[in-house]
Amino acid sequence: MTDSGSSPVRPPTQVHRRRIWRGEELTETMPMVESLRHTPYRNVKVRQAAAEEREARASLDLALRVGELMLRCGAGAPQVESSVIAVAAAAGLNNLEVDITLQSLLVQCTTASGAPITMLRVVRSASRDFARLTAVHEFVDTLVREGYDRETAADQLREIRRAPRYWPRWAVRGSLGVLAAAIATMLGAGLVAALVAAASALIVGYAARALGRRGLPDFYQCALGGFLATVMAWTAFSLGAKGWLPVTSSDFAFIVAGGITVLLPGRTVASAFEDAISGYSVTGAGRMFAVFLTTAAIILGVASGLSITLALAHSFGVQLASPSIVATRALNAPVVLAVLGAAVTGMAGAVSLRSRRRLVLPAGLLCGLGVAVSLGVAHVDRLGPIAAAGCAAFMLGFVGRLVALRLGAPAMVLVVPASYGLLPGLAIFRGLYEMVNGSSARTGSLSVQGGITTLLGAMAVLLAIAAGSVLGEFLAAPFDRGGVQKRRARRR
Repeated sequence: MTDSGSSPVRPPTQVHRRRIWRGEELTETMPMVESLRHTPYRNVKVRQAAAEEREARASLDLALRVGELMLRCGAGAPQVESSVIAVAAAAGLNNLEVDITLQSLLVQCTTASGAPITMLRVVRSASRDFARLTAVHEFVDTLVREGYDRETAADQLREIRRAPRYWPRWAVRGSLGVLAAAIATMLGAGLVAALVAAASALIVGYAARALGRRGLPDFYQCALGGFLATVMAWTAFSLGAKGWLPVTSSDFAFIVAGGITVLLPGRTVASAFEDAISGYSVTGAGRMFAVFLTTAAIILGVASGLSITLALAHSFGVQLASPSIVATRALNAPVVLAVLGAAVTGMAGAVSLRSRRRLVLPAGLLCGLGVAVSLGVAHVDRLGPIAAAGCAAFMLGFVGRLVALRLGAPAMVLVVPASYGLLPGLAIFRGLYEMVNGSSARTGSLSVQGGITTLLGAMAVLLAIAAGSVLGEFLAAPFDRGGVQKRRARRR
């Protein structure tokens, strides 16, 4: 039966059959606010869309300058995109498109009248400045929570950009020496060897800065730094062989590993994997290519230094030991000393990244906890260094996000320095040592194969660190709402 002017009523079985065999819906663009679902800015107050093109252009420029400043301070692509989208949503800009590469940021939006606006910023130089990054996080959080006033927001962002560095130069440079000494201690080096590693890191850093001021590319800076670290370790080893210093043959590799800490691209590799895992394949590929050049420079410098020092050791009739540091964790030091060394590593890493003073101690405690978890998992039967690094990184990402947001900072401000305790990139030196340490043609080919295998294992461990930290932050997202609300209530 049908009524006049109405469509025929289909039987229920036919309607059910149509639902079963209905094709998939068309893929639509994700709403802009939906992309903030797992970020600290998911409760953004969306303003009415800007009617005038001039106002929309000014608001888009503000969001773009926020992203540019974050890239200069060392933020990853996911953090930059979420902040740019949050500022644009608070300003009432709809239909926003953000494209981030390693050195550029492209943003496009459409005004209420349908006119497109496109802006581009290029970042040619960047340095880790986590104090300024924390200030940007607080700025965006206040903007999306209290409402949008473009002129006031522009003045606040200008103050953040012009603010002086949080730490003096001597503190940042000295923290690199403390970091190298703490890493050498975690590996089992003695007090004198740790001090030599600290001095080596300071000299390597000074040489890199001196070459950088003369315009020499980073490739040559890393090559010279690796060579200097190896030569200084050989000098300490030679003095130890004569009985003038308590430096053993095993301390040689520990000193080199600590000295090239300022050059090892372990954290950059983890950042590249994080960008690729989060869907930013272009940025991840760019970071990986930069890591390849840095690693090649370190290989050139360390290999040259090792070739010379091994020849000298053979001439003097002494044997350089190759300590077991295949796994990127503390192996030779006692557990208590390793955890304490990790805490010092995290605090020194936070200072070297110019983090705020109130975040230094939490970074150290989190780093010590991560190493404790790594050592605990590694002692379980049939679980190797990859599982240990992945579990520790998961804990760092989960706990780091909850603690950082309670302290008013982004998660990476705590996660990055805390991950230094897992020693990302240390196995790179072990692989280089194995590749160069072959003295004969027969053992040399086996040594090269072993070195390549070790380098591949290092990449697997770094991937585990990146995957674990990203997964930890993702799973911590539903639990960070209460901490953020409590911090906002304390401000009021």
